[in-house]
Amino acid sequence: MDFAATLSGTKTLLGIAVLLILWCVETWLPLFRERRHRVRHAGRNLSIAIINTAIIGFAFSGLTAMVAGWSHERGIGLLHALNLPIWAETLIAILVFDSWMYLWHRANHAIPFLWRFHRMHHSDPDMDVTTATRFHTGELVISSILRLGVIPLIGLDLWQVILYELILLPVIQFHHSNVNLPEKYDRCLRALLVSPNMHRVHHSRFQPETDSNYSSIFSVWDRAARTILLKELPGSIQLGLSEFDEFQWQTVWGMLKTPFLSPTQSVRR
Repeated sequence: MDFAATLSGTKTLLGIAVLLILWCVETWLPLFRERRHRVRHAGRNLSIAIINTAIIGFAFSGLTAMVAGWSHERGIGLLHALNLPIWAETLIAILVFDSWMYLWHRANHAIPFLWRFHRMHHSDPDMDVTTATRFHTGELVISSILRLGVIPLIGLDLWQVILYELILLPVIQFHHSNVNLPEKYDRCLRALLVSPNMHRVHHSRFQPETDSNYSSIFSVWDRAARTILLKELPGSIQLGLSEFDEFQWQTVWGMLKTPFLSPTQSVRR
């Protein structure tokens, strides 16, 4: 088994392990209490994740490997031009790819067509660790297509892409979780990484708060772009989107239909 395959298997096992651990910690130390139907809520979000894994894996796993291999063989991209030691190249790869993720996330809020798909992620009124898996298939398809161009532009090897995802997964699971992390620890964490209190602001239903804190792993991008926004009382944040509060939009079928909701039915965009 090659290194990329080993990393991919590790990512899957790590994602499952972290999800289960955070689910338990959320139960014992929740920020938002009195959450009902947690199992049903998790089941719906994880059903979306299973659908996405099957579709994206089938459609893009081979293409991504092919594009990464093609750019590597031809020495195409920024990293190949720099000719750095492997440790420095990998560090830069992770940082540059994370900056792309910041730009992509920000575009999902700024461009109405992209927001139609991304708003499914924001429509969760009971954000927890399973919300980290709640993304519309259409959003992931668009992201995967664009990634096919970003990989050769940066000069990423396949194993570096998977390594980034291996780091990304537990970070986004944690900052989407309902774990009540004391502010002093959250403050230390967000000096480098996106923290739960930082990302909760991003999931506020108040649009000026939603349109902030776009970073995925490293908080530096929001600081550099001046899009960071913090609240003294994160427990007072109202999560979700008002136009999707009805139960019909929280079912698996309802979530999948959200991009196709008439603009006149959406009060945000």
